[in-house]
Amino acid sequence: MRRKELIIINWSGILVFVNWFVFIYMLTIVIVYGFMLFISLLQIRRRYELDNVEPYEELLQSEYTKPVSILVPAYNESVGIYGTIRSLISIEYPEYEIIIINDGSKDDTLEKLISKFNLVKVNRVIRKQLDTKEIKGVYQSEIYSNLIVLDKENGGKADALNAGINLSKYPYFCSLDGDSIIERNAFLKVLKPIIESDDEVIASGGSVRIANGCDIQNGDLISVGLSNKPIVVMQVIEYLRAFLTGRIGLSKNNLLLIVSGAFGVFSKKWVIEAGGYAHTVGEDMELVVRLHRLNKEKKQNKKIVYVPDPVCWTEAPEDLKFLRRQRKRWHKGLFDSLWKHKKLMFNPRYGSIGLFSMPYFFFIEFLGPLIELIGYISLVVSIFAGKIYFEYAIMFFLLSLIYGSIYSMAAVLLEEWSMERYPKVKHFTILFLVSLTETFWYRPLTVIWRVEGMVEMLLGKKGWGEMVRKGVSND
Repeated sequence: MRRKELIIINWSGILVFVNWFVFIYMLTIVIVYGFMLFISLLQIRRRYELDNVEPYEELLQSEYTKPVSILVPAYNESVGIYGTIRSLISIEYPEYEIIIINDGSKDDTLEKLISKFNLVKVNRVIRKQLDTKEIKGVYQSEIYSNLIVLDKENGGKADALNAGINLSKYPYFCSLDGDSIIERNAFLKVLKPIIESDDEVIASGGSVRIANGCDIQNGDLISVGLSNKPIVVMQVIEYLRAFLTGRIGLSKNNLLLIVSGAFGVFSKKWVIEAGGYAHTVGEDMELVVRLHRLNKEKKQNKKIVYVPDPVCWTEAPEDLKFLRRQRKRWHKGLFDSLWKHKKLMFNPRYGSIGLFSMPYFFFIEFLGPLIELIGYISLVVSIFAGKIYFEYAIMFFLLSLIYGSIYSMAAVLLEEWSMERYPKVKHFTILFLVSLTETFWYRPLTVIWRVEGMVEMLLGKKGWGEMVRKGVSND
């Protein structure tokens, strides 16, 4: 009888330990995010006011404006590629080239480009600074002389971007997803820190917003709208929180490890020296980590920054199946980047990147979903075991509410206060009310999906997973 009681006591003690561990961990996350939200609030308002005083249009006449090569990797992007190119052709920027890399598409992506833009095959010297799959041909538009299409064997997104870098002729390049729509003054905004820094900034990332529900005609954003699907609205809120709170706070002290693959500008010289894009699930983050590493090893003080203005609109998954694949892929990419550069973790040689950024992304961003899921399971087990810890249940719920819903609500308010990208009261009200529900359905789903990604990673399952796009532009 005593042995049975001892076993019960041991299990009870383990449960208490787990509950307190999860509580302290969640409290730490809430404090860290709260601090980052406060920094973001100060930074975004200050930057927004300065930009109103000094309009971006002045950069159009500036002799210091950097020419840029826009690289768009395209694999089976027939649905959205035309709208993307149309948006790029009409941007406000003095000098740029558009390079579409057809990465062995199996659909009619190349045929559509040839037909729509009068492409003809040309002889173009390609300086092979980075290894890539075989190049089949180079095409140039007879309508737009700065539009070039590179046709190559399939090698993945990283390989396509490396091929585009080899072909590009300008000192800076922009990586852009094939389903993205760019606002007219996007490049003036995202390149402003680079232009004004005298080459101190080697990479700059812009905000990415959800295009589903917006009115987009021939690559032009006519009006901002919201999808009528809750799963898409929730992604709008999620993007607001990720970009307007997390990235601004990290960028403030040059701690940013992610420049979105959907829209980022890089110094070509630095990227080539770093070895170009790597063949990994999260090639965009891995490159940024490698640039930080190279910067520290060369003992230079280069910066990677984030521009808070929303400049790029992209299509979000509208189906739970594809959203689940996306989140699993993102989480596997996160770990892949951290593991490749584990040498930086807690290494004082790499300064704040090694002592703060790497631990933050590992212990909070990567392990966070697992510990949060353990918290949910622990709560359920406590109830069914007859040990209902009301205090723990209340504290865990409140922390989850703050972490999941309240911070999302704050991001919506920050968006309305500073950017005002959703001018209709109806849209703001929907975003505000839906953000309050995140803790009850959306966050548990994403937690489970990200933990699934961790499990698949441990089992050695890699790959992107097929994504189906409907296209956001009405051509």
